[in-house]
Amino acid sequence: MASVDKCYNIADLREIALRHVPKGLFEFIDRGTEDEVSLRNNRSVFERIRLKPRVLNDVSRRTQEVTLFGKRHKMPITIAPTGTAGLLWYEGEIALARAAAEAGIPFTLATGSMTAMEKVAQEAGGTLWFQLYMWPDRSLSHKLVERARAAGYEALVVTVDGVVPGNREYNLRNGFTIPFTFTRRNITDVLMHPRWMVGVLGRYLATTGMPRYQNYPTDIKQRITAGPMGRSSMRTDSLSWDDLRALRKLWPHKLMVKGILHPQDAMMAADCGADGVIVSNHGGRNLETAISPMEVLADVADAVGKRVTVLIDSGFRRGTDVIKALALGAHAVQVGRSTLYGVAAGGEAGARRAIAIFRGEIDRVLAQLGCNSVGELSSEHLHAPDFPLRAGDAAPRLKLLETAKAAER
Repeated sequence: MASVDKCYNIADLREIALRHVPKGLFEFIDRGTEDEVSLRNNRSVFERIRLKPRVLNDVSRRTQEVTLFGKRHKMPITIAPTGTAGLLWYEGEIALARAAAEAGIPFTLATGSMTAMEKVAQEAGGTLWFQLYMWPDRSLSHKLVERARAAGYEALVVTVDGVVPGNREYNLRNGFTIPFTFTRRNITDVLMHPRWMVGVLGRYLATTGMPRYQNYPTDIKQRITAGPMGRSSMRTDSLSWDDLRALRKLWPHKLMVKGILHPQDAMMAADCGADGVIVSNHGGRNLETAISPMEVLADVADAVGKRVTVLIDSGFRRGTDVIKALALGAHAVQVGRSTLYGVAAGGEAGARRAIAIFRGEIDRVLAQLGCNSVGELSSEHLHAPDFPLRAGDAAPRLKLLETAKAAER
């Protein structure tokens, strides 16, 4: 059995996760939507951005520390909300939150988690944020917000790009549902993964029963019938800016809006009282062919970066990815799949290893760029000939291209 200590990058953790959990569950966390154009573009965009190092700078005093909402954190990453950690590992949300607390970074618990928010807060500690999907019955969502406040969560992350589920056809084919139901196909899948069958599903059956959305109200939780993962959770397609304004009045702490891909939406969020925005296309899992967050980050940062905290997610697998986002104007990066691979590979130890991999890579890239801190990064450290690095760069770059083409003619 491979040890997570022998994993030297996120891809290594992914390979172990692939072997440890059933195919249906692995594909749920690993894949995108429809033809997965957005999923592939999220990764390929990083290759289109190159790094420009500066040399002969003393970088012996390097630090990765960042300040988010007035609080210092040891690294420029946070753990994104992912509702399946508790399916990859027994009470995996607690394992992931503990790893985040040990690393000195925030952990975001998802509405659709398998472990109750109160239990995560009691057993993990650290800086805890709570992600909210608005439900058709607003009063139930508001009660959930009050639970998060009472449990000590420091920030509320409202996801706005999931008003309807993404078209993830492989979930239908694989037959993995919440609550879990048995079919010939997924029984075979589970039997081929005895470690998961005994260590995860078996432990739930012996303690709390079939895994369910533990943050849902009891009556709704019991009424929910099995549905494909991602389609069984409640959503509302009537979400509007008025909902955000209502949450701002209700929630006394930091408020973030997740799922922004347009600078005007970022400005609207700020006008509604948001303290932060998260530039995201849901990891390529919702709207197919949606633009990569990296392609719009500079515009969003220029529009609201001086008013609110700007975070970004979707497709981050390397320290170089993180550095590029920070140089484009993000204050921090949210990682989701990367730490889920770690949890699936080895629970808390796997999550710690995933975070450690990012820590080592970020530190190395800072040194090689000639920087002592995240605050020294800027678009001057980047080269991306096919799209502007800052909103104000577009006109000069286009003029240079036109001049070059004229010279060629």
